[in-house]
Amino acid sequence: MRYTLLVLTTALVTFGQSAYKAPRTVWGTPDLQGFYFNRTTTPLERPQNLGAKEFYTAEELKALQAAANRPAAETVPGTAADAHYDMSQFGLDGASTGMTVHPRTSLIIGPTGRIPAMTPEATKRTAEARAAAAGHEFDGPESRSLTERCILWSFEGPPLMPGGYNPNLQIFQGEKEVVIRHEMMGGARIVRTDGSPHLNAAIRQFYGDSIGHWEGETLVVDTTNFTDQPPLGRGATRNLHVTERFTRVAQGSIKYEFMVSDPSTWEQSWSGEYSLESMKGPIYEYACQEGNYGMPNILSGQRAAERAAAK
Repeated sequence: MRYTLLVLTTALVTFGQSAYKAPRTVWGTPDLQGFYFNRTTTPLERPQNLGAKEFYTAEELKALQAAANRPAAETVPGTAADAHYDMSQFGLDGASTGMTVHPRTSLIIGPTGRIPAMTPEATKRTAEARAAAAGHEFDGPESRSLTERCILWSFEGPPLMPGGYNPNLQIFQGEKEVVIRHEMMGGARIVRTDGSPHLNAAIRQFYGDSIGHWEGETLVVDTTNFTDQPPLGRGATRNLHVTERFTRVAQGSIKYEFMVSDPSTWEQSWSGEYSLESMKGPIYEYACQEGNYGMPNILSGQRAAERAAAK
């Protein structure tokens, strides 16, 4: 049995003022470089039964920590769970990295702790897209998700979202750029900090176009120019606008804040915060495409079903 490294971040995630000052790069900016994980027990949206409760009590946090540190249950021989490959064999299980226990009841901050309602136009657009895709889910690779196609994972961001396994990333810095490289799908997002403006609106990129500047100890990143399939998903469009703030608040912790806006999708903007915690590197190559047997198997299976139906 394997146990997860628990990091209790009570002081950090209440996000009071900190006197900590990050070390500096040779050119004078706060040094954010290092290896980090962002796996956490905290869900993106607050469970509805918690209402407006934003923080757990100390006693509730202890219970959460105990539950998170419980070893995974053994599988029953012959069951579907037992037939699945051993996640730990390939370094894919959650126990291969740390996990933070936050006092917040959701990553999204505010009285509801939930993603705002979609606009009527977005609701209609989403329903029409689902109707159009019905019966065509297996027509070809373009009908499948970007994740199945080994192009990107939704939690690579922006905004960065905690992942289930391999939720690891590395931050590099140069004098005129900051690079955020996620272990899955291995994408490297380049944040220009040279004062240049956003790219022409006609240029669209999977990770958007990120430009950054420093506000004291904080790196502020502004991202636009997404494609029609931004990593965030959830009905977002190319009009998605993400603002992120990275602040090193302790030797091994970065306070991460994000604000999401897309007037084509949600009735209002929404924000969240959590922490990136340091880990021992390196991060590894995520060779998805080279071993992506799932895609040809899915499509060939559908072709076989179609031939059988035609007979």
